[in-house]
Amino acid sequence: MKTPRGDSSAGARPIEPLPPPNTKRWVVRRKAAVITAVRNGEITVEEACRVYQLSEEEFRSWERAFELHGLAGLRTTRIQRYRRLRPKAAPPRRIETAGRHLTDDRATE
Repeated sequence: MKTPRGDSSAGARPIEPLPPPNTKRWVVRRKAAVITAVRNGEITVEEACRVYQLSEEEFRSWERAFELHGLAGLRTTRIQRYRRLRPKAAPPRRIETAGRHLTDDRATE
């Protein structure tokens, strides 16, 4: 692991090196390394997606999971659990018309 250049202070947090471009198995620490590199300006989101063959949606989902749940949110075994904990959107409004129930699917104007 590398430490930041010019920072020899005690307690400096080591920086995880970026994974190799041919990475196929995305463990927590590899995802975190890419997210950290993007946040620190070492690489752009576009570069990360191109180099690691990720969609921007996939990268952003890692970012959201990390922001909401920390490193544990990056575990693939936890994704389903965290998705269930997310607040659900409000159910569609029901309109009663002459004894019939209709769902209002129109976009708000």
